[in-house]
Amino acid sequence: MKRIVIDGRIIASSTGRYVERLIHYLEILDKENKYFILVPKKDLNLYPLKNPNFKYVACDIPNFSFKEQLDLIKVIKSLNPDLVHFTMPQQPLLYNGKRVTTVHDLTILKTYNSDKNWIVFHIKQLVAKFLFKRIAKLNDFIITPSEFTKKDYIKFSKIDPKKVFVTYESAENLSEKEAIYKPLNNQKFILYVGQQSDYKNIKNLILAFDQYRKDNPKSKVKLVLAGKINKATEKNLNFVNSSNLTFKEDIVFTNFVKDEELVWLYKNAICYAFPSFMEGFGLPGLEAMVYNLPVISSNQTCLPEVYQDAAIYFDPYDIKDIQNKIEEIISKKELRDKLIKNGNKLLKKYSWKKMAKETLEVYKKALDN
Repeated sequence: MKRIVIDGRIIASSTGRYVERLIHYLEILDKENKYFILVPKKDLNLYPLKNPNFKYVACDIPNFSFKEQLDLIKVIKSLNPDLVHFTMPQQPLLYNGKRVTTVHDLTILKTYNSDKNWIVFHIKQLVAKFLFKRIAKLNDFIITPSEFTKKDYIKFSKIDPKKVFVTYESAENLSEKEAIYKPLNNQKFILYVGQQSDYKNIKNLILAFDQYRKDNPKSKVKLVLAGKINKATEKNLNFVNSSNLTFKEDIVFTNFVKDEELVWLYKNAICYAFPSFMEGFGLPGLEAMVYNLPVISSNQTCLPEVYQDAAIYFDPYDIKDIQNKIEEIISKKELRDKLIKNGNKLLKKYSWKKMAKETLEVYKKALDN
C-alpha cells in the first residue's frame, strides 16, 4: 500500500471540478493505496468520501504564498507520502519527494486581468513564470488536459516531452434536479457560464450580440451571462450600463445560480457562446453539449481540438465574425440539430473515469520511476 497525497486546495474553485471528479473516480478505481486530500477547512464536508482509504486533511495554506513554500512542506511530510499530486502548478519548491503536477493552462503567464491590482498581478506573474519552469525539473511527470496545453508547456519549459501526459477531462449532468430560472422563463437567450476575466472576451461577445440585435430588429433573443458577480463581472456590468448599447436591457447578468437552475439554463438556451482568447480545455462547452445545447466557440488554443465538429468557430478578435456566427446558429435549425448530434457523439470520447484511470497510471509510473 502506497501513501498518496493530493493537493486539493482548489476544490471549491471553478477548476475544482477536475479535483472532485478525480477523487470521486479514484475512490472507485483504487482499493489498494491510501490517499490524503488536502483541502481548506471550510471544504472538508463539501464532497463526502466513501472509500475508507481516502481521508481529507484540513489545509488552509493560501496558494502563491510564503506559507506555501515553507508550511506546506511540513503538512505534506507529516503524512509521510510516497507520492504527491499537485493539482495546480503552485507548490513548495523545496519539497524533495516524488511528485506529479497538473498544468491546466498557461493563462497566468500570457494574460493580464484588469480587475486585479497591476503591481500585485505582475509580481505574481513573474513568480509563476519561474515556478512553471522550475516544476518541469522537479516533477517526475506533468499532466495536461489537452495536446495544445502539452505542446504549449513543452515549448515554454523545455521539458522532456516524455514527461508530459495528456488526460482529457469530461462533462456530466450537474444535477438530477431542475429548477426554472424565473427571470428568464419563456424567454429566448444565448448562454455563457463562468468567469468573466479579460481573457474570457465577454466584452466582444456583448458588442457582437448588440450588433446582431440591431441588424435583426424583430429578434427577441437575450444574452445571458451566468455566474457569480465579482470584480471581473462588475467591470463588464459597468461597461454595459455606461455604454451606448442599443439593447443593454437584454443583457442579463444572473449572479450566482444553483446547479438545478444552471441545468434549466442549459436546457432552455438557443446556443452556448464561448468567446475565450485562451483555454486549457474548455469544459463549459462540453457541459453545454450534455444538455443538447449547440455551441459556437472561439477558434483559439485548444478549443477546436476539444470540440472538433461539435461546434462552429469564430475569430474572437473579430466582432463581426462573432455576430455572423450568432446569426447563423439562431437562424438555422438544421445547423443546430447537426451540432447537437455531433455533440452527442463527441461526449462519448470523453470520460472522467478514463481521466482518473490514466492519472492513476501516471502515479504508478512515478512510483516505479
